[in-house]
Amino acid sequence: MNEANSVEALLEEARLVAAMPPPEERLRLREAAGFSRAHFAATVGVGRQTIANWETGVSDPTPPARYPYLRILKGLAEIYPPPTTTPDPVAALFTGTATTPPQLPAPPPAALLGLETLRGPDGRAIEGDPGPCVRCGVETTYQSTDGRPLHSGALCQPITPAPPTRGPEATAPAPAAPAQAVLAPATTPAPAVVSPVAARVPTRPQRRSKSAERAEADLMGLIRGAVEHEAERAGGDEDATLKALIGRAIPDVMHLFNETRATARYEYTAYPALPDILHKPSKRDPDQIWEARPAYNNPAYSMRAPERDIKVTALDVNAAYLSALKVWLPIGKLEHTTGPDGVGPKRSGVHLITPAPWTHPHLPDPLGDRDTPGALWITDATLRLLLRLSGPKWALTGAPTVHESWTSGATENFLDALRKLLVAARSEAIAAGDRLTLEYVKAMYSKFVSTMGESVHNREMVRPDWMHLIHSQAYALHCGRAYKAHQAGLDIVALKHTDELHVTGDWRQVFTEGRGVSELKVKRGDGKNAGEYLVGKVGG
Repeated sequence: MNEANSVEALLEEARLVAAMPPPEERLRLREAAGFSRAHFAATVGVGRQTIANWETGVSDPTPPARYPYLRILKGLAEIYPPPTTTPDPVAALFTGTATTPPQLPAPPPAALLGLETLRGPDGRAIEGDPGPCVRCGVETTYQSTDGRPLHSGALCQPITPAPPTRGPEATAPAPAAPAQAVLAPATTPAPAVVSPVAARVPTRPQRRSKSAERAEADLMGLIRGAVEHEAERAGGDEDATLKALIGRAIPDVMHLFNETRATARYEYTAYPALPDILHKPSKRDPDQIWEARPAYNNPAYSMRAPERDIKVTALDVNAAYLSALKVWLPIGKLEHTTGPDGVGPKRSGVHLITPAPWTHPHLPDPLGDRDTPGALWITDATLRLLLRLSGPKWALTGAPTVHESWTSGATENFLDALRKLLVAARSEAIAAGDRLTLEYVKAMYSKFVSTMGESVHNREMVRPDWMHLIHSQAYALHCGRAYKAHQAGLDIVALKHTDELHVTGDWRQVFTEGRGVSELKVKRGDGKNAGEYLVGKVGG
């Protein structure tokens, strides 16, 4: 490049930087084009989180990615100008068109003045149950400081007025969603499906981005298409197809995760600075977090008892880790606190505690099979279980003593869209008797959980705290099933792993039988009644 071209390129970048649109316009342009953050990130050579930071105002573009990013925005601004009803003077710098001063919105009602978003100590907005925003009526999971639904930072979505009523002949067909080519396409187009991620109906019409519409229409099709693609490549060999699907499970589930996050209104820290307790001292040695894995056998029952006349049913829990994706996850950098200051209903992380004694040999210990007494590091999921068991409803143990914590603001809904998508794909595969899709989905959610920590197989995030939280949530849910069965009059003979519960009595009056994620089934094995066996009572 000669000197003149270098100077011109520098001046062009200077002109673009001077016309840098605000964060909300950067977000609008990307969503108008139907691009995901991952797509933008790959094009300009940065991470997806960097694009998110640029679109939320956390940071501004910097070289060397700034120039290609600004060129993309300039081109998109020419294709997708802002609505003419409310011209944007900043976007006009891109398009070169003259604009009239924007119309000022009407002042909000007095009842809505002074509303602020509820935020954690890290300054990030905290999420809760979804509901219609008190300002715009569009659903949001953020809350105001007084507990009402409110978009974070007053980023309310514009309300599209309802069009006049027209006859069916005047209804224009909906535009086709853009093709998705990140996962392998199907050999034949997959049929359109209803979104497995059901949302509450807002009180007013909701304006949705093209990327959100595409995600709802295409994600199930992507899963089907991947199975069809690998089956065709393998020439119908089922074992070879399954091997290929399991081999691609990690990148595929990470793509689905990114797509379900595409329309999220808050961001997360994918690579936070971690305390030493969450770092493995070596590849073979674990970190210091105790996940409370159950390995319980009731001492009152034995296969060696003289009279084996009590029938036991071994039950199998379906998709335990898939259910455990519904868990409170810290979304920011973990912060250190001492005493109980880090414990809160909308905070999550890990805690150093001293538990109260467990004095119920007929019930599994919520801390699992632990030999070493004293203080230990546990996750927030285990702490919540201990606090419930120490409350007035159960009163099974004393409250633990919390010494210190590493936590941040948290949400229970972070992985919910991904969970619902995989639940729907799993249910569809079971209904169709589709073993390939069923095993593919299982590989995706199990590997998603197992590789989100310090793993060489997944470089897109390093969150060992999330991995421990999901594991311990699965164990906590499993213990909860045992306590529920005991309350209903069943005896707990054994509780193992995340999916094995052995009980006496009529378990069908307590649990629903089936293959759904909230159902249990008799454990399979060799023989017609492998899930049932006889034991004797040895403890009186």
